Amino acid sequence: MKKSLLFLSTVLLATSAMAQRPPAPKITDPVEWINPLMGTQSKYDLSNGNTYPAVAVPWGMNFWTPQTGRMGDGWQYTYDAYKINGFKQTHQPSPWMNDYGQFAIMPSTHKLTVTQKGRESWFSHKTEIAKPYYYSVYLADHDVTTEITATERAAQFRFTFPKSDSSHIVIDAFDKGSYIKVLRGENKIVGYSTKYARGPLKNFKNWFVIYVDKPITLAQVYADSVLSSGNEITDKHVSALIAFSTKAGEKVNLRVASSFISLEQAELNLQREVGKNSFDATCAAGKATWNKTLSRLSIEGGSVDQARTFYSCLYRMLFFPNKMYELDAKNQPIHWSAQDGNVHPGYKFAGTGFWDTFRALYPFLNLVYPSINKEMQAGLANDYKEGGWLPEWSSPGYSDVMVGNNSASVVSDAYLKGLRGYDINTLYEALIHGANNDGPNASGRDGVEYYNQLGYVPYDVKINENAARTLEYAYDDFTIYKLGKALGKPASETDLYKQRSLNYKKLFDTQTGWMRGKNKDGKFQSPFNPFKWGDAFTEGNSLHYTWSVFHDMNGLIGLMGGKEKFVAKLDSIWTMPPIFDDSYYGQVIHEIREMQIAGMGQYAHGNQPIQHMPYLYNYAGQPWKTQTHVRDVMNKLYKATPDGYCGDEDNGQTSAWYVFSAMGFYPVCPGSGQYVLGAPLFKKLTLNLENGKQVVINAPANSDVNRYVSTLMVNGKPYNHNYLNHTDLLKGGVLNFGMSAAPNKTRGTKVDDVPYSLSLEK
Repeated sequence: MKKSLLFLSTVLLATSAMAQRPPAPKITDPVEWINPLMGTQSKYDLSNGNTYPAVAVPWGMNFWTPQTGRMGDGWQYTYDAYKINGFKQTHQPSPWMNDYGQFAIMPSTHKLTVTQKGRESWFSHKTEIAKPYYYSVYLADHDVTTEITATERAAQFRFTFPKSDSSHIVIDAFDKGSYIKVLRGENKIVGYSTKYARGPLKNFKNWFVIYVDKPITLAQVYADSVLSSGNEITDKHVSALIAFSTKAGEKVNLRVASSFISLEQAELNLQREVGKNSFDATCAAGKATWNKTLSRLSIEGGSVDQARTFYSCLYRMLFFPNKMYELDAKNQPIHWSAQDGNVHPGYKFAGTGFWDTFRALYPFLNLVYPSINKEMQAGLANDYKEGGWLPEWSSPGYSDVMVGNNSASVVSDAYLKGLRGYDINTLYEALIHGANNDGPNASGRDGVEYYNQLGYVPYDVKINENAARTLEYAYDDFTIYKLGKALGKPASETDLYKQRSLNYKKLFDTQTGWMRGKNKDGKFQSPFNPFKWGDAFTEGNSLHYTWSVFHDMNGLIGLMGGKEKFVAKLDSIWTMPPIFDDSYYGQVIHEIREMQIAGMGQYAHGNQPIQHMPYLYNYAGQPWKTQTHVRDVMNKLYKATPDGYCGDEDNGQTSAWYVFSAMGFYPVCPGSGQYVLGAPLFKKLTLNLENGKQVVINAPANSDVNRYVSTLMVNGKPYNHNYLNHTDLLKGGVLNFGMSAAPNKTRGTKVDDVPYSLSLEK
């Protein structure tokens, strides 16, 4: 009895504390609510985001970050580190993908050395200021304060030195082949880096140019750590050191830019984006750019923590994919191609994995930032023209990682949601080509011959993650079907992909009620353990992947025996203990550990395959359970702190889940034109659409206690459906949510209230 009373009092205290969280004031400067350190307290075996504090502008070509890891270490900045060895230009999408196009700059007052160990310095987060447009830190060993601000392809540094006769700056062009030259008379350093993690990349060079505003009194160049004669060097790993005397508090400024095309283009990028602007002017412009971009979404009526988390997630979403194109002397887009190594006109982007981002990041761009996605779609067309395939993971070229053919979703959803002004016919050709061929480096479809013949990729033909591939190919076929119809393609073609989109049924095992690998002879793989990670699935188990029927939940409900059994199956995910079988990997991979410690049973929000699952109650007439679980996930698994994610952030996807959920809806099925309802997080959220319209989402009674939707009025009329149409949102309007502490179990329960399913298509 005493234990029960103690538990009850603990719950009441926790609920009271949540209800009394301090409210956020009116937000007029959203960039200042961002914590770029969210998710940086991560390591190989436990990810709290695996992010780094990027100083950049939205979708910029270059990011800058303090480097605490060694050269080539994907964990380039980790919150638990205590020494910085450089400030690095990076294009890294994640530590697992590592980096390309990188070099580092480091001030020092110690002995003249270019090695990372020799130049590193202790630092403290107490002297660190991290903002999207500005970074500052005090380097204690050198008594130097470093400040950084950035543009799309350039940056400015400001170093505050002590009184010293040997103040110096190291420029490290990294290994794998690099070049550097110091032009003392011009106070200028030029060079290139060829270091990349995933290739091969033909004719790859990241050219850089650096100007310093103080005369250089000493210049040295090094091959690795060995001093070389002269002022120019090409070798496996080269660095330069420039030195001068400084007065106490003297500020030395650097202007930096780079190019994947040429040194001349790097100079042009610098002159166009920085020119003669001061550090403070560039910083102010960066801040203004962020505020303008962030202002598409404005929030009111949440707590301080919720506001910080919301804008910190939005910040992370606005980096990937990043621009790889540059503007020539005529201000026309040009790019070096990671596909063929040549320079071409037009757009190019890189640094995204569609396996992650098709789910919510790209749908978010289609709704909130369609113009940038038009450029991205044009860039995808160039990928196909130059390389013969669409990339499923671009880093920056074709990267052999993850499964699926989800470029089909990214391309289709954009066009179906109204994006125009790019070569959609070439992209459709690319989708058909990718759906029927197995390409290099995870492009196309691995196991395509089996899939097209049998309707699934067999378990016993030495193609790993075969069930995951089958389920994703089936959904991808659905998106091709929808795009083909919109483009007026012949029924014989579109019907083929519609039929293939039903292939998910071939893997459903009616005896166990889960998706299961199937052998070539048509028999299910045995023995079967639904808790086994990997093997037939990708970074998850059958309990996670069974729900990967985005386009036909009604069909899945039928396979499971009806809505009651479907809901019971959903409920079981939250209530089962977090047991697992890691025998396929031979170790507990970080995704498993993150599920285990989250306290949500088998729900593994730290990875993508199951992130849409909380919204599936809407398909079975119990939307209040979606409202319960979505709010729990937001409250427990996200916070704008260094440990603020529950797994890899993954190029904006995990952040996009939070931002969409805060709006009150989520794109369960990109390509369907619908968003599935949850419940808004804030009392008011205004979506300022690119077309000039506004969507105002009001929930004045919203609170930690009042998390359930009792009523919904859309433009003054009662609305009972469990979804919103994209086309309706584009017209603007007002959504008024009535919120209550108890669920309304009559709203959203009718047959016609359910979201889209292919098997219900008329």
